[in-house]
Amino acid sequence: MEYNTKRNFLKLREYGRNVQNLIGKIADVEDEDTRNRYAQTMVELMKMINPNVKEGPEYEQKVWDDLHIISDFGLGVESPYPTPDKSILGRKPERVGYKNKNIRYKHYGKNMELFIKKAMELEDEEEREAAIIHIGKLMKTFFAVWNKDNVDDAVIIRNIQELSNGNLNISLEKVKEHGLFESKKKPDFNNRSNASNNNQSNNNNRNRNNNRNRNNNQKRRRN
Repeated sequence: MEYNTKRNFLKLREYGRNVQNLIGKIADVEDEDTRNRYAQTMVELMKMINPNVKEGPEYEQKVWDDLHIISDFGLGVESPYPTPDKSILGRKPERVGYKNKNIRYKHYGKNMELFIKKAMELEDEEEREAAIIHIGKLMKTFFAVWNKDNVDDAVIIRNIQELSNGNLNISLEKVKEHGLFESKKKPDFNNRSNASNNNQSNNNNRNRNNNRNRNNNQKRRRN
């Protein structure tokens, strides 16, 4: 019995050892035309092994690259794509640079800074104030997601001033008096309760009147 530890190193596991052995046999073929024909057939076979991958130029080139990698770049066949450089093996991908290093308040996100920048460009005072109110509502919502405690309007205003370098300002008294940073008004349960009680009282009075009229009609019939 032959164990895997005694076999040749499996270069690309997704294709399996049989594909690797077949590619090794192709490399031993001396006739160039026959070798090219076998290589083309092998590429089609490798596509069938991964049917979930969508067809496309990039995938086609990837399969040919895999063919060269499995053959240790010694297949010597004509390929519709340039033979990849052997140095690509083991090369680490380049580190992706993230753009969140300069975000002052990460719980608000980068888009909030962009909103504030746009608001600073507004010249009309009413439009600027409307933008500040909209930004304040968003910031208060995002803050509540990040921190379950209720945030004071003064904190939101201070954050807006810091992010705008003091260019966006709004009166704290005005915000609190009119609830400008509230995303929606809280339901007035007292009014609902009073309305419900009034409706119930009207229904009771209507029922009493109906009963009284019914009794009077019955008395007239008897007389």
